[in-house]
Amino acid sequence: MPEKETLKRAKEDKEEGKAPSTQAGEFVREEIEHVREGKHGARSAKQAIAIGLSKARRAGVKLKPPKKGSKEIRKQAARDLRKGKSKSQKKSAKRSRATSQALKREGHSATSKLALSRQAHAAARKRSAASRSRSAKKAAKTRKK
Repeated sequence: MPEKETLKRAKEDKEEGKAPSTQAGEFVREEIEHVREGKHGARSAKQAIAIGLSKARRAGVKLKPPKKGSKEIRKQAARDLRKGKSKSQKKSAKRSRATSQALKREGHSATSKLALSRQAHAAARKRSAASRSRSAKKAAKTRKK
């Protein structure tokens, strides 16, 4: 379950009319903090981000499943979205414990500044120059003067 502070920040973002990806960013930030403080580990920066996005969808953020990615990933994202819409049922204690134990065995270097920087670079390389330029201009427009 996400922390109350994260839910509050995401709700504020929603009320301000910010994009679902911005709202989901709060959950990703929380997940990165969890790995950094040693609550659990992650195999890669990508995994930490994926966990955060999944939590966001389950918390009710209307974040669409990715267009690209495997069929399984899209299916899981759609399932998380449905879970976010419905009232939550009791989680399986066995499954929850197994997931926690598996994550505890992973390392903590996945969310180092270097690892996150590499992940961001790799993600940016996949985008076209026009796409990067568009989002940079949009960011400049929304920047405080």
